[in-house]
Amino acid sequence: MAGGGPGRNPDFGEFVAAQQGNLLRLAHALTGDPHDAWDLTQETLARLGERWTGRRPDVPEAWTRTVMVRLNIDRIRRLRRELPLTGTTDPATAPVQVGEVDAWLVDALATLSPRQRTALALRYVEDLDVRGIAARMGCSEGTVKSQLSRGTERLREHARHHLPTVPGTTTREDAPR
Repeated sequence: MAGGGPGRNPDFGEFVAAQQGNLLRLAHALTGDPHDAWDLTQETLARLGERWTGRRPDVPEAWTRTVMVRLNIDRIRRLRRELPLTGTTDPATAPVQVGEVDAWLVDALATLSPRQRTALALRYVEDLDVRGIAARMGCSEGTVKSQLSRGTERLREHARHHLPTVPGTTTREDAPR
């Protein structure tokens, strides 16, 4: 490639080295699967690499995360068309967890819709406000608020039924619903 592509541009390599860990964490929060997270990160960086030498984004970190979220939305839509919904998870493909809370959280996140999971990941992993989440997801702020509220409530409900109670606290049956 004449003029040096992204692989020959040290700025691009430095950007990837600095951002790859954060991008992988966000991708894992979005997808729930380490393999899908790696694929999503690679596709996102490939898209950035195509633009790096031409019309480089003003804020590559924000552009990259926005592209990642939108690629994930496209991935979810494609999966819905290609795969029938079975409602089961193969335990052999589930990530290995350290403790009961970790396993609970993975199960709880699996109950969320893709949009709820995306909104919660952007809120708690990326620490974005409602306006920033709406910009990344390409939807209204009202939709983001709704997705955050419903996702949080679904996580609370899952916790009421699946986490052990601490002595001296309200039991699951006595917990307000």
